[in-house]
Amino acid sequence: MQFKFLPTFLLILIASILGCSDDDGGTTITTNEFTAIIDNISDNVIIATYADLDAKADVLLSALSALKADQTAQTLEAARQAWRDARRPWELSEGFLYGPVDTKGLDPAMDSWPVNVTDLENVLNSNNNLTVDYVDGLDGTLRGFHTIEYLLFGEDGTKLVTDFTVRQFEYLGACGESLKLTTAKLYEGWIPSGGNFVKNFKEAGTGTAASVYPSQKAVIEEIVNGIVGIADEVANGKINEPFAQQNLALEESRFSANSKADFADNIRSIRNIWFGVYENAAGKGIADLIFDKDAVLDAKVRSQIDAAIAAIEGIEGTFTSAVFNSPSTVQAAQQAVRDLLATLQGEVLPVVSNL
Repeated sequence: MQFKFLPTFLLILIASILGCSDDDGGTTITTNEFTAIIDNISDNVIIATYADLDAKADVLLSALSALKADQTAQTLEAARQAWRDARRPWELSEGFLYGPVDTKGLDPAMDSWPVNVTDLENVLNSNNNLTVDYVDGLDGTLRGFHTIEYLLFGEDGTKLVTDFTVRQFEYLGACGESLKLTTAKLYEGWIPSGGNFVKNFKEAGTGTAASVYPSQKAVIEEIVNGIVGIADEVANGKINEPFAQQNLALEESRFSANSKADFADNIRSIRNIWFGVYENAAGKGIADLIFDKDAVLDAKVRSQIDAAIAAIEGIEGTFTSAVFNSPSTVQAAQQAVRDLLATLQGEVLPVVSNL
């Protein structure tokens, strides 16, 4: 039973009408229902997100090449927008940081922060040939999204195209190529024609050695733990570290003032897994499983997801400025995410554990 886009109050009303007549507080989930949820999340959320990321990384690489060839304010802004556009599907993928992104070390290759500015300047001032092979051999804090961000936007986001050096253009191109190769590895690591990690999800519990997961329940637990993990990271890492320490060097995406978009998209990654949606693709998600067991809990999670996104977007000004000038709005966003985290940990995970 799917009620993906009904308002929260209607979901609660439905729950009260349906009641909970079973001893376990809900209905029995069948293997077929597990299969539908796992298949849809695999194909229409995870793989679809990675395909989008890879496509937008390619656009970013082209924009960086165009900037180098035609160094104007227009090509600089186009490259910056291409960075933002590529950033979004990455942040939307952080609700599922398992599989090749973890086992192959692709996350730190793309998204290490803060940028090691001192070492980066040393690289730029060296005589090293700034090729993609050279960049791939560097630490994650010297490549990936945030190094590209720093080079494109500058320390305070006001960098002009005339401020770029020849070496910076070379390094940008190599970093863009490295990022594109990494997003391709990530996408190909999941698809059947590549590394086929998706087989581990889809063939779990079949009694063969085809999956690293002993059961479909183990896959569902992996999926739910993934969204718990990103809720924890946003609340207690991404927001808390720069805010509690009053240290903006710890802020993610501060050069581009993209932090709030990053945080909100991380919560949207939870939403996509919950509903089983990405862009125009939709099917069964974790919501279908939880609704069958506890419709009020499903409604609560839906409401808290929306509240967390709204609170993040409601942070006054940029996150950078709000840390000092509007701390109450930062605290409100952090608390909204922590509320969602508490529900996912304390209520949703136990339901999944008892399947």
